[in-house]
Amino acid sequence: MTIVRTVLGDIAPSSLGLTLAHEHLVTNPPAFLEDADLTLTEGDAAPELETFRRSGGGAVVEMTTIDYGRDGEALARLSQQSGVHIVAATGFNKAIYADPISGRFPTETIAAWMIRELNEGLIPFGSTNLVHAPGTSIRAGLIKASSSLHGPTANERRVFEAAAEAHRVTGAPISTHTEQGTWAVDQAQLLIDLGVPPDRILLGHLDLNPDLVYILDVLVTGVSIGIDQIGKSKYLPDEKRLDLVMSLVEHGYSERLFLSGDIARRTGWSVAGGTGLAHIPRQIGAALHDRGLSAGQIQTLLVTNPARLLAFPRSTPMQRVGPSGAGASRSGGE
Repeated sequence: MTIVRTVLGDIAPSSLGLTLAHEHLVTNPPAFLEDADLTLTEGDAAPELETFRRSGGGAVVEMTTIDYGRDGEALARLSQQSGVHIVAATGFNKAIYADPISGRFPTETIAAWMIRELNEGLIPFGSTNLVHAPGTSIRAGLIKASSSLHGPTANERRVFEAAAEAHRVTGAPISTHTEQGTWAVDQAQLLIDLGVPPDRILLGHLDLNPDLVYILDVLVTGVSIGIDQIGKSKYLPDEKRLDLVMSLVEHGYSERLFLSGDIARRTGWSVAGGTGLAHIPRQIGAALHDRGLSAGQIQTLLVTNPARLLAFPRSTPMQRVGPSGAGASRSGGE
């Protein structure tokens, strides 16, 4: 029996609904960035999630990590208030953000911390001591690992090694950051060589490197990929992303495609004039239908694929606390 681990507890995979596979809701980025637009607040996330839910959205995978200001307690409040399931990540962003924390600990300690955050609870917002910081009852539901442009630093490689160990212990999926879609084949092969089954791996941001031949080479490894920069026209118009999705579906890869927007700036949210979280359930779903995808194929991309990837065996019993209005059922053993 498998579960999806949300910030409010374990649910059945079938309870997720339409899921955005790579987003950010609450962030507190490092001060050196000096860009207020990169700070996402709970106050702005609340109406954004409400609009997403009213548009048919069911769940968001929140990929903010400890080095970028992850706040599990804020995510739990947002889920409870909005009725949207939220899955939080353990792990690290790329080296420029992660090194001040990840660089201080050996691989074994990082792996043990990831396992703890998956099985017991997240370290509270603002904590950086992976060994002695107290935990919360809010648990992670997946593991994040990241590489820099064209390959990993030494610390990033150790995080991948730790992520593989945490997966082996917990069964939790691994979702990654590729910088501009680079080093993706090698990233997939590294995790596979470390013992992670390819169907438990999702590589992020492949639409930032939208060469069809390159992406097909990535998919040959057996992993899944994120077309997860939807709505960011400065990188690629959505029409081109839709072309890419249609081509990959025609090549038989519909079950390994994940759609999202990776909105990491306030100006990307509808509350600040951006496309917002509702863009995919509203505009993108309709556009895929207009291009000839059936309702079942769209369901595969937005509902079935995330539910399958995020599911893993329950290892630590925890009573389910449902978000208000979500109507989610308890998972198998409860």
